[in-house]
Amino acid sequence: MLMRAAVLTAFHTPLELREVEIADPAPGEVRVRIRASGVCGSDLKAIDGKSPVVSRPPFVLGHESAGVVESTGPDVTSVKPGDHVVIAMNGPCGRCRACGAGRFHLCTGPARLPTILGGPPRVTLDGAQVRRFIGIGSFAEYAVVPEPMCVRIGDSLPFDAVCLLACGVITGVGAVLNVARVPPGATVLVVGCGGVGLNVVQGAVLAGATTIIAADVAEPKLKLAERFGATHSLVVSDLPRQVGELVRGGVDYAFDATGAPGVLAQAFASTQPGGTTVMVGSPPAGHPMELDTGLLFASRRLMGTQGGDAAPHRDLPMLAGQYLTGRLDLAGLISERLPLDRVNEAVAHVRQGTVARTVITF
Repeated sequence: MLMRAAVLTAFHTPLELREVEIADPAPGEVRVRIRASGVCGSDLKAIDGKSPVVSRPPFVLGHESAGVVESTGPDVTSVKPGDHVVIAMNGPCGRCRACGAGRFHLCTGPARLPTILGGPPRVTLDGAQVRRFIGIGSFAEYAVVPEPMCVRIGDSLPFDAVCLLACGVITGVGAVLNVARVPPGATVLVVGCGGVGLNVVQGAVLAGATTIIAADVAEPKLKLAERFGATHSLVVSDLPRQVGELVRGGVDYAFDATGAPGVLAQAFASTQPGGTTVMVGSPPAGHPMELDTGLLFASRRLMGTQGGDAAPHRDLPMLAGQYLTGRLDLAGLISERLPLDRVNEAVAHVRQGTVARTVITF
């Protein structure tokens, strides 16, 4: 089947809208007609040659997506043509040691690593293989993915909103609920108030945190964070001192959504003894980080996360339910909706930091 896709043909260059061929789904696979796909900072890292999972072009980017099942391969039982689905960033096998322990985000099943690196050949351009970002490649009219990555959602839910559940929302909210497990009444710091950081703020509200401090270098983002539930906001200068002036001794939990090693160190220093810091944003590989070891000695913890440590078939329906009841704001995250042929404009807006989320709609 021929389809249109935005293809990264070389690093540091605009995406090219090309006609490519996508294969029929193999056994255990599903072909999804993409209806909406968010533009994420991870896509920008791939364009810039800084993604650990994009070694060389060509690639079809995009991963935060939702759509309609168009067809299925043999042995698929959980979805059928016509079903509305969110495409999860991982499809746990359910059989490996990590899955058996409930750590689905660390699945070591035989399909997991190949999927991360682009998956088996499913898309070709002029007869040559084109890999797909995280095995999805949703800046395209269709995607072929393993069945476990398809999570059914209600037919009445808008695609442009629920596609955000797949990455930005589950990463931010999951960091709060699954990783840190913030209890009611806690004090929380969120550094970096882009698309993921805003969802950390929303997660802190869901958890019942009483003090939620949003910090960023851009004041407009702080205004948006306050709309999503932040009780205080800071334009970052000396973060530990600024936080200490609001919460004596530091916060219980700090979340760094920037991925900058220096920022992570400041967030860590903003917690009180016994506090927890979660690295939500992905830092560039191979960059060292310096920490004051005296802070570690005071029982402070530093944690990482992959996509909010999500169990997709548990967490995505739960978040959809929170959206339906009005406890999770998805529409407010969408700054603009653009068609596929304006994908480079969407990328530019995300790079400029002027939007929370741009969504490509089909």
